[in-house]
Amino acid sequence: MTPVGTTNVLTMSEPTKILLDESEMPRRWYNVLADLPSPPPPVLHPGTLQPVGPDDLAPLFPMDLILQEVATDRYVDIPD
Repeated sequence: MTPVGTTNVLTMSEPTKILLDESEMPRRWYNVLADLPSPPPPVLHPGTLQPVGPDDLAPLFPMDLILQEVATDRYVDIPD
């Protein structure tokens, strides 16, 4: 119990490093967007203020990453 007039102060501990064998590495990630009651608003292109499409992202990111970002499935495979 904390005495009246004092507060609990949380301190940062040393970072934790978890080492996994290759067989334990995740093969897919959980996409929280699948469980939202409604989809978030689209990301807008800063120049046009229109929703960003895959063609806008292609010069910056590999297509596999773009497909992960627009996925609506609950679980998305992590590309090799």
